[in-house]
Amino acid sequence: MTETVPVLIVADPELMPAYAQPGDAGCDLRASEALTVPARGRILVKTGVSIALPDGYVGLVHPRSGLAAKHGITVLNTPGTIDAGYRGEVMVTLYNSSDQDFEVARLDRIAQLVIQQVSRAHFVVVDHLPESSRGEAGFGSSGVK
Repeated sequence: MTETVPVLIVADPELMPAYAQPGDAGCDLRASEALTVPARGRILVKTGVSIALPDGYVGLVHPRSGLAAKHGITVLNTPGTIDAGYRGEVMVTLYNSSDQDFEVARLDRIAQLVIQQVSRAHFVVVDHLPESSRGEAGFGSSGVK
């Protein structure tokens, strides 16, 4: 994406989303306040950031792999969706899958924001769907190995 995305910092300029490494797909979102994610619980975390995405784009909020692997912290509704028309503060629902409370400090990186171009479908009613090699096979139909 070569378009500029306006970012309104609600709380502090230190909360500006940023890419950690050149070529990264996701930019880091930070916590705007300290809080505790309870063991086996969830909490809504404010980022202090509002964005204005261009029409035809979506912001997808993903977990950070290090938080997931080391502490069992993930984004509950992965990926969280930020529609182009939304102008409120970006918030992240963190879930703690471990048996220990997890402390989040102000400015900790808590999630990643990936911005992607989207297509809008035009749905039409049909009498039947075209055949495919998969057919109606669903959950687990491709096996484990």
